[in-house]
Amino acid sequence: MSALRTSSASVALVLAGGALLAGATDGFQAFTSEAARRVAVHERPVMVPPVALETQAGDRINLAELRGKWLLVDFIYTGCRTLCLSLGSDFARLEGELTRPIASGRVQLLSISFDPSHDSPRELAAYLERFHRRGPGWLAARPTNEAGLIELKRRFGVTVVPDGLGGYTHNAGIHLVDPQGRIVEILDFGAQQPLMQSLRRFGVM
Repeated sequence: MSALRTSSASVALVLAGGALLAGATDGFQAFTSEAARRVAVHERPVMVPPVALETQAGDRINLAELRGKWLLVDFIYTGCRTLCLSLGSDFARLEGELTRPIASGRVQLLSISFDPSHDSPRELAAYLERFHRRGPGWLAARPTNEAGLIELKRRFGVTVVPDGLGGYTHNAGIHLVDPQGRIVEILDFGAQQPLMQSLRRFGVM
Protein backbone atom coordinates (compact mmCIF):
# COMPACT_ATOMS: atom_id res chain seq x y z
CA MET A 1 0.00 0.00 0.00
CA SER A 2 2.89 2.33 0.86
CA ALA A 3 4.51 1.65 -2.52
CA LEU A 4 1.18 2.31 -4.23
CA ARG A 5 0.81 5.65 -2.44
CA THR A 6 4.39 6.58 -3.41
CA SER A 7 3.73 5.66 -7.04
CA SER A 8 0.49 7.62 -7.11
CA ALA A 9 2.18 10.63 -5.58
CA SER A 10 4.97 10.42 -8.14
CA VAL A 11 2.49 10.29 -11.01
CA ALA A 12 0.64 13.27 -9.56
CA LEU A 13 3.88 15.26 -9.33
CA VAL A 14 4.81 14.40 -12.92
CA LEU A 15 1.37 15.42 -14.16
CA ALA A 16 1.45 18.65 -12.18
CA GLY A 17 4.93 19.46 -13.42
CA GLY A 18 3.87 18.62 -16.96
CA ALA A 19 0.92 20.99 -16.71
CA LEU A 20 3.20 23.79 -15.54
CA LEU A 21 5.71 23.09 -18.30
CA ALA A 22 2.99 23.01 -20.92
CA GLY A 23 1.78 26.42 -19.84
CA ALA A 24 5.30 27.83 -19.88
CA THR A 25 6.24 26.44 -23.30
CA ASP A 26 3.18 27.13 -25.43
CA GLY A 27 1.63 23.71 -24.93
CA PHE A 28 4.95 21.86 -25.15
CA GLN A 29 5.61 23.06 -28.69
CA ALA A 30 9.09 24.36 -27.94
CA PHE A 31 10.74 22.04 -25.48
CA THR A 32 8.99 18.76 -24.76
CA SER A 33 10.74 16.94 -27.60
CA GLU A 34 14.19 18.18 -26.58
CA ALA A 35 15.21 15.14 -24.53
CA ALA A 36 13.70 12.80 -27.11
CA ARG A 37 15.57 14.37 -30.04
CA ARG A 38 18.87 14.16 -28.18
CA VAL A 39 18.37 10.49 -27.39
CA ALA A 40 17.27 9.78 -30.98
CA VAL A 41 20.33 11.48 -32.50
CA HIS A 42 22.63 9.66 -30.10
CA GLU A 43 21.14 6.29 -31.03
CA ARG A 44 20.65 6.95 -34.74
CA PRO A 45 22.72 9.79 -36.24
CA VAL A 46 20.89 12.03 -38.73
CA MET A 47 22.34 13.11 -42.07
CA VAL A 48 22.67 16.85 -42.55
CA PRO A 49 20.84 17.97 -45.73
CA PRO A 50 22.79 19.61 -48.59
CA VAL A 51 21.21 23.01 -48.02
CA ALA A 52 22.50 26.18 -49.69
CA LEU A 53 23.55 28.97 -47.31
CA GLU A 54 24.65 32.59 -47.59
CA THR A 55 27.40 33.60 -45.15
CA GLN A 56 28.03 36.85 -43.32
CA ALA A 57 30.42 37.78 -46.14
CA GLY A 58 27.76 37.24 -48.80
CA ASP A 59 29.41 34.02 -50.02
CA ARG A 60 27.27 31.07 -51.11
CA ILE A 61 28.16 27.70 -49.66
CA ASN A 62 26.46 24.33 -49.38
CA LEU A 63 26.47 22.30 -46.18
CA ALA A 64 27.64 19.32 -48.22
CA GLU A 65 30.86 21.21 -48.98
CA LEU A 66 31.74 21.13 -45.27
CA ARG A 67 31.90 17.35 -45.08
CA GLY A 68 35.27 16.07 -44.03
CA LYS A 69 35.26 18.40 -41.00
CA TRP A 70 33.73 18.23 -37.57
CA LEU A 71 31.01 20.87 -37.42
CA LEU A 72 29.65 22.57 -34.34
CA VAL A 73 26.29 24.02 -35.36
CA ASP A 74 23.87 26.23 -33.46
CA PHE A 75 20.66 27.94 -34.58
CA ILE A 76 20.15 31.60 -33.81
CA TYR A 77 18.42 34.80 -34.82
CA THR A 78 20.40 37.99 -34.44
CA GLY A 79 17.62 39.90 -32.67
CA CYS A 80 17.66 37.41 -29.78
CA ARG A 81 18.78 38.77 -26.42
CA THR A 82 18.58 35.56 -24.39
CA LEU A 83 19.53 32.06 -25.60
CA CYS A 84 21.43 33.25 -28.66
CA LEU A 85 23.68 35.45 -26.54
CA SER A 86 24.61 32.42 -24.43
CA LEU A 87 25.22 30.36 -27.56
CA GLY A 88 27.36 33.13 -29.03
CA SER A 89 29.42 33.35 -25.87
CA ASP A 90 29.96 29.59 -25.94
CA PHE A 91 31.06 29.67 -29.57
CA ALA A 92 33.48 32.51 -28.84
CA ARG A 93 35.06 30.38 -26.10
CA LEU A 94 35.10 27.31 -28.34
CA GLU A 95 36.81 29.28 -31.09
CA GLY A 96 39.64 29.93 -28.64
CA GLU A 97 39.73 26.39 -27.23
CA LEU A 98 39.73 24.78 -30.69
CA THR A 99 42.38 26.98 -32.30
CA ARG A 100 44.55 24.07 -33.44
CA PRO A 101 41.87 21.82 -34.98
CA ILE A 102 40.29 24.89 -36.62
CA ALA A 103 43.65 25.97 -38.08
CA SER A 104 44.28 22.46 -39.41
CA GLY A 105 40.87 22.40 -41.14
CA ARG A 106 39.41 19.68 -38.92
CA VAL A 107 36.75 21.81 -37.20
CA GLN A 108 34.28 24.49 -38.29
CA LEU A 109 31.87 26.49 -36.12
CA LEU A 110 28.62 27.42 -37.87
CA SER A 111 25.75 29.57 -36.60
CA ILE A 112 22.65 29.25 -38.80
CA SER A 113 19.89 31.85 -38.66
CA PHE A 114 16.30 30.62 -38.72
CA ASP A 115 15.18 34.21 -39.41
CA PRO A 116 16.69 34.72 -42.89
CA SER A 117 14.30 37.47 -43.97
CA HIS A 118 15.77 39.71 -41.26
CA ASP A 119 19.26 38.32 -40.86
CA SER A 120 21.06 39.67 -43.90
CA PRO A 121 24.83 39.18 -44.29
CA ARG A 122 25.26 42.56 -42.62
CA GLU A 123 23.26 41.47 -39.56
CA LEU A 124 25.12 38.16 -39.42
CA ALA A 125 28.48 39.94 -39.58
CA ALA A 126 27.43 42.26 -36.75
CA TYR A 127 26.41 39.22 -34.69
CA LEU A 128 29.88 37.71 -35.06
CA GLU A 129 31.57 41.02 -34.30
CA ARG A 130 29.56 41.23 -31.09
CA PHE A 131 31.50 38.19 -29.89
CA HIS A 132 34.87 39.25 -31.32
CA ARG A 133 35.16 36.43 -33.81
CA ARG A 134 38.81 35.70 -34.50
CA GLY A 135 38.76 34.35 -38.06
CA PRO A 136 37.19 32.00 -40.63
CA GLY A 137 36.79 29.20 -38.09
CA TRP A 138 33.37 30.57 -37.14
CA LEU A 139 30.81 31.32 -39.83
CA ALA A 140 27.30 32.73 -39.57
CA ALA A 141 24.90 31.97 -42.40
CA ARG A 142 21.28 31.94 -43.47
CA PRO A 143 19.40 29.49 -45.73
CA THR A 144 18.93 30.91 -49.23
CA ASN A 145 15.32 29.70 -49.55
CA GLU A 146 12.35 28.66 -47.43
CA ALA A 147 12.54 25.01 -48.46
CA GLY A 148 16.11 24.82 -47.17
CA LEU A 149 15.12 26.38 -43.85
CA ILE A 150 12.26 23.93 -43.41
CA GLU A 151 14.52 20.97 -44.16
CA LEU A 152 17.20 22.19 -41.75
CA LYS A 153 14.69 22.60 -38.93
CA ARG A 154 13.28 19.15 -39.64
CA ARG A 155 16.59 17.32 -39.75
CA PHE A 156 18.07 19.12 -36.75
CA GLY A 157 14.81 18.96 -34.78
CA VAL A 158 14.72 22.72 -34.24
CA THR A 159 11.38 24.13 -33.08
CA VAL A 160 10.70 27.84 -33.54
CA VAL A 161 7.58 29.53 -32.14
CA PRO A 162 6.84 33.28 -32.55
CA ASP A 163 6.59 34.86 -29.10
CA GLY A 164 4.12 37.54 -30.14
CA LEU A 165 6.64 40.29 -29.38
CA GLY A 166 8.59 40.17 -32.60
CA GLY A 167 10.92 37.43 -31.38
CA TYR A 168 10.91 33.66 -31.09
CA THR A 169 10.87 30.90 -28.52
CA HIS A 170 13.15 28.09 -29.65
CA ASN A 171 14.99 25.08 -28.36
CA ALA A 172 18.75 25.40 -28.25
CA GLY A 173 21.81 23.24 -28.21
CA ILE A 174 25.16 22.75 -29.92
CA HIS A 175 24.86 20.13 -32.65
CA LEU A 176 27.93 18.02 -33.30
CA VAL A 177 28.19 16.88 -36.92
CA ASP A 178 30.83 14.29 -37.80
CA PRO A 179 33.03 14.40 -40.93
CA GLN A 180 30.55 12.09 -42.70
CA GLY A 181 27.87 14.76 -42.34
CA ARG A 182 25.88 13.09 -39.57
CA ILE A 183 24.46 14.77 -36.47
CA VAL A 184 25.88 12.50 -33.78
CA GLU A 185 25.27 14.47 -30.58
CA ILE A 186 23.38 17.48 -29.27
CA LEU A 187 25.34 19.15 -26.50
CA ASP A 188 24.21 21.51 -23.77
CA PHE A 189 25.25 25.12 -24.06
CA GLY A 190 26.45 27.08 -21.06
CA ALA A 191 28.18 24.06 -19.49
CA GLN A 192 31.74 24.41 -20.73
CA GLN A 193 33.39 21.48 -18.93
CA PRO A 194 30.88 18.79 -20.02
CA LEU A 195 30.97 20.23 -23.53
CA MET A 196 34.76 19.96 -23.73
CA GLN A 197 34.62 16.44 -22.31
CA SER A 198 32.20 15.41 -25.06
CA LEU A 199 34.44 16.92 -27.73
CA ARG A 200 37.43 15.00 -26.35
CA ARG A 201 35.39 11.79 -26.25
CA PHE A 202 34.57 12.15 -29.94
CA GLY A 203 38.19 12.98 -30.80
CA VAL A 204 37.41 16.51 -31.95
CA MET A 205 40.21 17.91 -29.80
